[in-house]
Formats: sequence, C-alpha cells, structure tokens
Amino acid sequence: MEKLTKAAIIENINEKLGVNKIEIHQIIDELFEEIKDGLKSNRIIELRGFGTFEVRIRKGREKARNPKTGDVVSVDRHGVAIFRAGKELKDFVWDITTPPEKE
Repeated sequence: MEKLTKAAIIENINEKLGVNKIEIHQIIDELFEEIKDGLKSNRIIELRGFGTFEVRIRKGREKARNPKTGDVVSVDRHGVAIFRAGKELKDFVWDITTPPEKE
C-alpha cells in the first residue's frame, strides 16, 4: 500500500488550486493545531462529511506488560484520541473490496 504523506497532499492541492505551497503547509499545520487544541480542551471536533475526533479516557491498570521488554508496569489513567468516520466517508469507502497491499 502506498502512503499519502503531508508533503504529497500539499503537492496535490498546489496542482489542483495553484495556491502557494508554503501557504498550504501553514493552513494544514494550523488545522492540525486547532484539532489538537480542541481535543486538549476536551471538545469534540466534528468535520461534516469526514468524521469526528474526540478524547476518551482509558482507565489505569496496576499490572500491564511492556510489549517490547515484557516487564510488568503500571499505567495511569490517560486520554486517547478517537476518530469516527462520518457517513459520507463510510459510504465513499464502502465498495472497496480488495485489501490494501502490504509493503
């Protein structure tokens, strides 16, 4: 499966709209900052036609295992970012029937 990087997205937008790449980069970075700030403020970020970002709290555990070392560690209660695809995005990818190729 081929990755689509931020640089490639900037290039694609530049080709489609003719907007300066530096400005596109700044706009995308600012969008990401707004999403992160909203999540940090415990707000739900809803992008109609795309999906919703929110924070869910995972409970802490006294005994968890570090998958890399196998050591037993404790994990504090913490937030995790969750994304739920919106209806239009779900409908858009619904007919994809072949699994993505692995690199």
